[in-house]
Amino acid sequence: MKNDSLIIIAKKRFYQNSNQSVHFTNIPEIDNFLNNLKDYPHAYVLACLMDRQIKAERAWEIPYRICQNFNAYSIEKLIKIDKQSYIDYFEKYKLHRFNKQMATIFYMAIHKIEKDYRNNAAFIWADRPSSSTVVYRFLEFVGSGIKISTMAANILARQFRIPFSDYYSIDISPDVHIRRVLIRMGYVPMNATNDMIIYKAREINPDFPGIIDFSCWEIGRNWCHPRTPDCLNCIVNNECKKHI
Repeated sequence: MKNDSLIIIAKKRFYQNSNQSVHFTNIPEIDNFLNNLKDYPHAYVLACLMDRQIKAERAWEIPYRICQNFNAYSIEKLIKIDKQSYIDYFEKYKLHRFNKQMATIFYMAIHKIEKDYRNNAAFIWADRPSSSTVVYRFLEFVGSGIKISTMAANILARQFRIPFSDYYSIDISPDVHIRRVLIRMGYVPMNATNDMIIYKAREINPDFPGIIDFSCWEIGRNWCHPRTPDCLNCIVNNECKKHI
């Protein structure tokens, strides 16, 4: 494409959104909790691990709900809660589609943070690590695949502005919105695999492939709807190939 409008929009959003809170749930007290990387960095890590196969806003609420229920906001207090108590709470309140599995992942993550990061999850991204190091550290958590790991690193870099030594390994995280936008705009074919989407993002912005993640997500959520796209008002209307 002649104009990489997604890159232009993504970079504009990147600089415009400096020092602003990330709206994970649109519930102020929960978003404040998740944005507090200084006091509760583990909440961010735990929320990332919960973000699969349910609505994102619902997944990001889970650490707050648990901390509030058990009155345990620190790793030192959370680690004292046994695994069955987590499972019982997940199942009682149907926090996730896979309550026993995700409760176990939550429990194991707390113990990994205690053991490997001395109760401080911020050590995962401290001291300007390479992007590949951060992605790898998230991959070490049980329940975290490449999609969650790159998403976690991407949000840290793009929205929290955590300094990394490079951004090469922060890939786009293909979800339904990103796939739909890239197909309709003509970047990838209708039958594109996730790998094709990832490598296309690397091709169009190799220094920081994941920077276009948010612009694609924003377009997909607000205008590029699955059945009735609002092409007229879409911010990439003029560049879109409209492969619908």
